[in-house]
Amino acid sequence: MKIELLEEQKMLQEMVRRFAQEVVQPKAREIDESGEFPMEFFKEAAELGLAGVAVPEEYGGSGMDTIAYCLAIEEISAACASSGVILSVNNSLVCDPILKFGTEAQKKELLTPLASGEQLGCFALTEPGAGSDAGAIRTTAVRDGDDYILNGNKVFITNGTHADVAIVFATTDIEAKHRGMVAFVVDMNSPGFERGGHEYKLGVNASGTTELSFTDLRVPASRRLGEEGEGFKVAMATLDGGRIGISAQAVGIARGAFEEARSYAQEREQFGRPISRFQAIQFYLADMSTEIDAARYLTWKAAWTKDQGKRYSLEAAQAKLYSSQMAQRVTNLALQIHGGYGYTKEYNVERYFRDARITEIYEGTSEVQKMVIARSVLQG
Repeated sequence: MKIELLEEQKMLQEMVRRFAQEVVQPKAREIDESGEFPMEFFKEAAELGLAGVAVPEEYGGSGMDTIAYCLAIEEISAACASSGVILSVNNSLVCDPILKFGTEAQKKELLTPLASGEQLGCFALTEPGAGSDAGAIRTTAVRDGDDYILNGNKVFITNGTHADVAIVFATTDIEAKHRGMVAFVVDMNSPGFERGGHEYKLGVNASGTTELSFTDLRVPASRRLGEEGEGFKVAMATLDGGRIGISAQAVGIARGAFEEARSYAQEREQFGRPISRFQAIQFYLADMSTEIDAARYLTWKAAWTKDQGKRYSLEAAQAKLYSSQMAQRVTNLALQIHGGYGYTKEYNVERYFRDARITEIYEGTSEVQKMVIARSVLQG
């Protein structure tokens, strides 16, 4: 694996960093407090090619690689974690499965508007009784001629309040569990489709999280991804890629908190000198910097492995597990460096602290990542 970034990757990184600082950062606190979905941000990001970074240009994407995608998600998340996960979902959980499992016709019709940012997508797998146990979904898909009829509901769907398209997982046979799963690309304006209200959360509050319901919703069979019974494979493969995006998000959150803490330590004076002069604070900053770099390289390793066309479940799980736990440690220290001020809304560090927590939960909890890693290492 080559560590040095390519020139085009460096150019993308610099472009996205400017965009994050000039466009995203100034509104981050406002949308966190209001919960307002930043659709304007998504459209501007799409104009920069960030809606489908690793999607080939022929399907509306930027034609770059997964490392470039990670660079973009880190930069956006360092400014605003809500904005970072909005892009991560559209790239990893929506564009990627259509690119990998879709037919040529599906790629041209369905992928192009998503990768170009003309449309926004969401990923609908989780249900009230099916979180880590994805095979326990109860949303049903009954074949009726050239259509399937969907009934059921999904929860905690990021982008769900504003998405145009959903990757929906249902089952043709509840008793068959994961073997009965099937995946669809669903138009969210279809009759029988209903969105819930915006879900206010501890962090990433502007990510458009909501509940989705399907009542006798008809989906053409031509919108099915893969064959019947392959839905579980589609879901697991998609989540592997999604974990790389969330790992990059966690790195961005931690880096944003670190930069806030470093600046504050150099300005804040106690006992007649900046607190950055005290060894305790210096050691905090040293640990934070080291952990962020370690997480970033794990993320890049997973991205590189994916780009080589190799199986990357282990690398993705390792990156997400370490990065998400690292983000909590780093944001905790960043808040500690700020002292009492860090506990107030006046400083951004409390937002980073709250945003970091979700990275250990969505797209596979830390416990699930450990299961994936353990299974892989035991198999040799």
